[in-house]
Amino acid sequence: MATTHTHSGQGVNMGIWIGIAVGAAVGIGIALSRRRRPRTPWDQAREVTRRVADRSGDLADATRDIVERVKTICEQGRKVVEDAGELWEHSRKLVGV
Repeated sequence: MATTHTHSGQGVNMGIWIGIAVGAAVGIGIALSRRRRPRTPWDQAREVTRRVADRSGDLADATRDIVERVKTICEQGRKVVEDAGELWEHSRKLVGV
């Protein structure tokens, strides 16, 4: 009887190990199937293009604001130059040159 009992214990142990191995294999398979593939430069370029296209309205608004600010800066700069020219002429008249 002792011999039968030992073989029965080995069968249970073998079943446990087989179950552990199958569970580990399934877990590894699931992990590998959900893993992201490495991104190529083309994938990165597509993603950047998609993000820019998604925000093209924001980009247009920002560009419009920048152009308006540059226009204002140019107009103010022109006025400063005109004022400086007038001051120069006035100072020359005061000095008598």
